[in-house]
Amino acid sequence: MKVFVIGFGQAGGKIADMFMKFEKERRMGCIVRALAINTARSDLKGLEHIPMEDRLLIGEAIAKGHGIGANNELGARVAMEEIHTIQSAIDKKGTHLVDAFLIIAGLGGGTGSGGAPVLARRLKMLYDEPVYGLGILPAREEGSLYALNAARSLKTFVKEVDNLFLFDNDAWKRSGESVKSAYEDINMEIVRRFSILFGAGESNEVGQMVVDAAEIIETLRGGGISTIGYAAEEVSEEYDGGGGGFLKIFGRKKKTSIETIDGVTRILSLTKRAIVGRLTIPCDVSTAERALIIVAGPPEHLSRKGVESAKLRIEELIRGTEVRGGDFPIPKSRHVATLVLFSGVSDIPRVKELQEMAVSAQEQLKEISEEKQREYEELLESRDEIKPLF
Repeated sequence: MKVFVIGFGQAGGKIADMFMKFEKERRMGCIVRALAINTARSDLKGLEHIPMEDRLLIGEAIAKGHGIGANNELGARVAMEEIHTIQSAIDKKGTHLVDAFLIIAGLGGGTGSGGAPVLARRLKMLYDEPVYGLGILPAREEGSLYALNAARSLKTFVKEVDNLFLFDNDAWKRSGESVKSAYEDINMEIVRRFSILFGAGESNEVGQMVVDAAEIIETLRGGGISTIGYAAEEVSEEYDGGGGGFLKIFGRKKKTSIETIDGVTRILSLTKRAIVGRLTIPCDVSTAERALIIVAGPPEHLSRKGVESAKLRIEELIRGTEVRGGDFPIPKSRHVATLVLFSGVSDIPRVKELQEMAVSAQEQLKEISEEKQREYEELLESRDEIKPLF
């Protein structure tokens, strides 16, 4: 699947930049266009892999290139005022090779949180290709304002895209680790999963059961929120690969003795781990409307029967009946991995928590505003009561 990646805001820009790094190093063939949009010049300058001509500074009249803080209402306003400039930058890159758009944004800040839904609405109006969102939820330690922004943005973003992937920072940072120090590892986890999802149909090696763009689009049809599960296992201790492309793609894993397990059992085991392990957004996957499984690895370790068996297991698990799947052959690799996409999930505790935090934050803001108004009125009354000395 060939994707046009658009990073909106600081978090979105960093992830889009890592997508480009991953694409240059691994040559997955799925990221064909990339654009970074921000109101802060310093954030754009900090990117390393997106060319300078594909970094777009917006809102200079308001933000003066310094960003807009966590004001997502202002972020939406800036995006609306600059939408023709953004559209021109996208058209300049060209969209004739694109199967879908992916807009990435941190939902707790200002620029991406406010601007991403505005851009999604515009792209859906102008293009036939699907527009997907990838929203990064703030960690609890980032405070109530970020939770309020995320709840507001999420409500709008999910309505404007064809499907919204969520990634929960809180579920991925290690205990005691700050979100800032965890960013690079978290972003790599995001990019690794999506590169497998979008790259499966772009491999030079033809699998037994090819997952193409149409199957991904059909799985994501119907809108709503999606989550991704993933698990990988090393299958060969002999191949070193000179640092091996597959090892870099799937990450280092503790060596096991699963070489003695047949291919079907291995795939079923990895599928179970992908489902019960860390999802991009923890949720009840049984509420999913559709699902897609991709089994990736060395061709000799891929099993058509294993993929079919895994599809049946997932079909028994989810509410819907549509489960697609296939393989992603990568020669001379050291791992077999499974990626499971659950589309249209509805029982998401973190989203409910953000909504509750947002309500609480709104009540606090209202109380503060009313208190300030009372203080101001009292000040005016006290001034009226002051009598002149002479």
